[in-house]
Amino acid sequence: MTMFQPISHSSDRVMKALVAGLELEFGCGAAEALAHRFIAAEESDFSWDARVEERWLGAYETLDEDEFALDRVAIIGRLDGRWFVAVCIVDGDGMAHGMIGRRLFSRVQAARKAFLAQR
Repeated sequence: MTMFQPISHSSDRVMKALVAGLELEFGCGAAEALAHRFIAAEESDFSWDARVEERWLGAYETLDEDEFALDRVAIIGRLDGRWFVAVCIVDGDGMAHGMIGRRLFSRVQAARKAFLAQR
């Protein structure tokens, strides 16, 4: 039997596993810095996968006439021990295409307040 666990339930372990793998390849001096660079390079995907809650904000309107519709979705989540709130651009299949902004919080109460204020 396969057990599915979203990244949000194991977000702190994801960072530890990434650092451990990079330590094997590059040594412990560079591993944590490289892990942070990996996460920064794929920030919208990691944030989208680490969300614990989402809220639809409306359609994302572009100047280009895209073949598919995109939506703006507010998310709240926890990654690498910190809470975040962001607005992601998401397609109809639930795939993140980008992120408009991301704010970090040390306390869940502050993050929740910011999440509820997103428009």
